[in-house]
Amino acid sequence: MAARRAGRKLTVSHLRLALLGIALAGAWVAMGFRLYQVQVVEAADLAAEGVGQRRTEQVLLPQRGNIFDRNGDPLAMTVEAESIFVKPVELTEPLFVAQQVGGLLGVDAAQLLADINSGTGFVYVRRQVELDMAQQVLSLDLPGVHAHEEAKRVYPTGSVASQVVGFVNVDGIGSEGIEHEFEEALRGVPGTFTYESAPDGVPIPWAPSSSTPAVPGDDLVTTIDIPTQYAAEAACQETLVTTGARGCWIVAMHVETGEILAVAGAPTFDPQSRVASDGTSFANFAVRGMYEPGSTIKLITIAGAIEDGIVSPNTVIGAVPDQIELREGACKSDTDEVYGCYSDFESHETHDMSVAEIFRQSSNVGTIKVAQLLDRDHIFGYLDDFGLGQRTGLEFPGEATGLINRDPSCQTCPISAAIGYGVAATAVQMAAAYGAIGNDGIWMQPHLVISRHGPTGQAETAEVASHRVVSAATAATMRQLLAQVVEIGTGISAQIPGYMVGGKTGTANKLGDDGRYTDITMASFVGLAPIDDPQVVVAVVVDSPAFEFRTGGTAAAPAFATVMEQALHRLGVTPDAQGG
Repeated sequence: MAARRAGRKLTVSHLRLALLGIALAGAWVAMGFRLYQVQVVEAADLAAEGVGQRRTEQVLLPQRGNIFDRNGDPLAMTVEAESIFVKPVELTEPLFVAQQVGGLLGVDAAQLLADINSGTGFVYVRRQVELDMAQQVLSLDLPGVHAHEEAKRVYPTGSVASQVVGFVNVDGIGSEGIEHEFEEALRGVPGTFTYESAPDGVPIPWAPSSSTPAVPGDDLVTTIDIPTQYAAEAACQETLVTTGARGCWIVAMHVETGEILAVAGAPTFDPQSRVASDGTSFANFAVRGMYEPGSTIKLITIAGAIEDGIVSPNTVIGAVPDQIELREGACKSDTDEVYGCYSDFESHETHDMSVAEIFRQSSNVGTIKVAQLLDRDHIFGYLDDFGLGQRTGLEFPGEATGLINRDPSCQTCPISAAIGYGVAATAVQMAAAYGAIGNDGIWMQPHLVISRHGPTGQAETAEVASHRVVSAATAATMRQLLAQVVEIGTGISAQIPGYMVGGKTGTANKLGDDGRYTDITMASFVGLAPIDDPQVVVAVVVDSPAFEFRTGGTAAAPAFATVMEQALHRLGVTPDAQGG
């Protein structure tokens, strides 16, 4: 019996149990191997992947730097605000929301309703709303209406200095003016806050977190003096009313430092609405606009001739007519097709004139006779030295270079340049050129920013370039000639009670669409005060005044006097004993 049991064969059921046992054992081995991989071999990678899925990184926006005038008064600053938005899927009464919220925020209800029904999941109603107004909207407690914090750039002085400061776009990025030029310094460096959150977005309180604080932007202290700036803008507005001009631009600059005290223009510009008073976009003609400066260039021509020892103020130029022809037939042509005919503003008999008289009476023909004593290279060389035909380096986007026609085939170009034609300049360039005469012959680079102050309070001072253009003696002589222009010449309207003033009028005919000169003018005046020790230079450019105001003496000189007097008072300059 025992031998018979020992030889019994395995049944099918036994085989099945054996195979099942082997399979289960294999499964356990596989599971163990996989657990080993997950918990040992891949543990670090999987843990990192999990953290990555839970980690949220929030950008911390920096506070944009402020912009101040030279006295510490704010020109641009950032304040807290909120942006109102709706989630259309959460709205129960879209029409009611469009009417109520749109009405409070000054948004067209029909357009807002169309945006809500457009199928998007998120609609801004209005961005950067003042806090009290945002609270009024949220107090309606309307489902689907929300708000989030968003800083707003404000300009406390409104349109005053707006053409210098510029503006930011709705995302807070500098778009024009100083805001654009110093965007990198003003905007600061964003920070980050990193934390872990559950699938529903709720932060996990016990999970680790880290943060890198945002670095605020630098504050800028500009050279602008708000009261002088205001006076310049008011003077430009008054000039438009009085003369019927199309535009007016004024630059006031401190002579010894090159600091710009004011850059004003009319029409004015509103930095909040980003629209000019005449409905146009941002403009700054004083920096970007070029014009033929006319007789104001004669300062450079006469200064060059005196510096080279060719003439003195008492040098007599014989037989000065009221018209001169430098190319045969030029004055006989009724058109401008033959260039080379030059005339004085008023007709007069041919007579001898001293250099001082030529300058005082702004004689084109007399100045041409002086310029003919200079060679071509010297005429252009002095224009270069005084900063024409090149950017001044002013910290402002889009500064114009100006233009000097140096065409070697043009025989009359040097002579035209000597009286301010065939030359295109900016008001800033002309202010800097006259500033060199006021600064004993040293040209100073115009600039708009005195210093930058970082978040720790350190100051970075702007570097200013300078170079000599004429000797101190020549500069002093030219100042006396400028004084005569205001005292008994074409610039009488520039006189200021209590101060001795010097300056030069400019009247340049504008080119028409056909390339010929018209009767429409660019009238200008550039001057210094007090003339014995100049502290301020003011340049005024008036675009297209009415015919009876077409000269620099009638259109621009009165505005010069207004702005110069304000600037001198602001700087505490004592009136001259000799002043009228």
